[in-house]
Amino acid sequence: MGGFFGVASKTSCTNDLFFGIDYHSHLGTRRGGMAVYGEDGFHRSIHNIENSPFRTKFDGDLDELEGRMGIGCISDMDPQPLLIRSHHGSYALTTVGKINNVEELVNRAYERGNSHFMEMSGGKVNDTELVGVILDQAGNLVDGLRLVQESVDGSMSILLMTPTGIYCMRDRLGRTPVVIGRKDGAFCASFESSAYINLGYEDHYELGPGEIVHMTCEGIETLSPAGEEMKICTFLWVYYGYPTASYEGVNVEAMRYRCGSMLAKRDDVDADIVAGVPDSGIAHAIGYANESGIPYARPFIKYTPTWPRSFMPTRQSQRDLIAHMKLIPVQSLIHDRSLLLIDDSIVRGTQLGQTVQYLYQKGAKAVHIRPACPPLMYGCRYLNFSRSRSEYDYITRRIIREREGEDVKPEVLADYADPDSTNYCEMLEEIRRQLGFTTLAYQRLDDLIESTGIEPCRLCTYCWNGEA
Repeated sequence: MGGFFGVASKTSCTNDLFFGIDYHSHLGTRRGGMAVYGEDGFHRSIHNIENSPFRTKFDGDLDELEGRMGIGCISDMDPQPLLIRSHHGSYALTTVGKINNVEELVNRAYERGNSHFMEMSGGKVNDTELVGVILDQAGNLVDGLRLVQESVDGSMSILLMTPTGIYCMRDRLGRTPVVIGRKDGAFCASFESSAYINLGYEDHYELGPGEIVHMTCEGIETLSPAGEEMKICTFLWVYYGYPTASYEGVNVEAMRYRCGSMLAKRDDVDADIVAGVPDSGIAHAIGYANESGIPYARPFIKYTPTWPRSFMPTRQSQRDLIAHMKLIPVQSLIHDRSLLLIDDSIVRGTQLGQTVQYLYQKGAKAVHIRPACPPLMYGCRYLNFSRSRSEYDYITRRIIREREGEDVKPEVLADYADPDSTNYCEMLEEIRRQLGFTTLAYQRLDDLIESTGIEPCRLCTYCWNGEA
């Protein structure tokens, strides 16, 4: 997906910026970027980080990236931040989001006289460059940011740095977070609230949906107020968010404990141990174990020294192999045991199916699977949280297609998403059979929502029920 971080400081911002961006490494693995504004203007560095961590690629650039203001990102998409010169002056721009109507916006730009765009691999336009083009249509930057909110079908949160400060904008419906941290002599803006804790910042302010603020080393000024409607991504708590982060005042780790607890309350399975698939399944499993009284254990250990990052590489076949290579079994905790395994979700099912077969090979009597969220039914339209090119990559949709054919009406999909329906139960049984689980039971959507403690109308649950 991606994450960003920005700093405005009375002294050098470089170290804070460097480590603040690095603390977003769990959100992407393709590219990282830093841009600063110093005494001699803007400086920027962008690196491919697919085969090495952010820190190792950027450590040698820090002497060239000295300044009192800076922004940067971890991105699974296009190179950024971009340095742009326009009638607004010079600025650096980084974004988090997804644009569904790229072609429409590009054609509009051509009609207004925009002569060209840089073409990225695969023939696509850099989304951040497209945002810059939209910004430049307005008479000032604040109107330009509002125009981006109005124009983009999808979501878009932004950090925009000028020589006088950093404009911070949260997506119109708040699908992703933007939080402000404060310490003596500096303010920062971050996707993850926990990214600045070890840098000495304290929580200062969380932007509301669509809100725009201007940040300097002296503080923040609201330029466009927050809207009333919010649809923050629920999957942030289930999977993407780092355990130490909080969104809308709700901590990720605490939510996962509650989520696992609610799974256990509806379950009566007989198991010897509860385990979580590293890393995001662990907290859900602890919550389940605490509620059920079944001991928590680690029947396999993630080998982090050389495989610390769960997203790399981009090719599915390599990711499947690495998912297996990273997990080393603990034979004495597997042999002749009945295991209850909690993963954050099931997408294709390939990796989890291989893991379960591996556990059987190591002598497990039974492997019960309890995903921490409902069956994924729809590809996300608002964030780049999956590399799936088609909804038929999802095991749920493949099974529904086998049962219903290609042209499935929305009301039929809704029935398959209903945990009280016959179609739902039969779909789960087919998933269980194909992947070789002993039993399978998903988290219910109503329980998942309750575990966040946030009103349902303020959460996006599109990937599970098609309701944005």
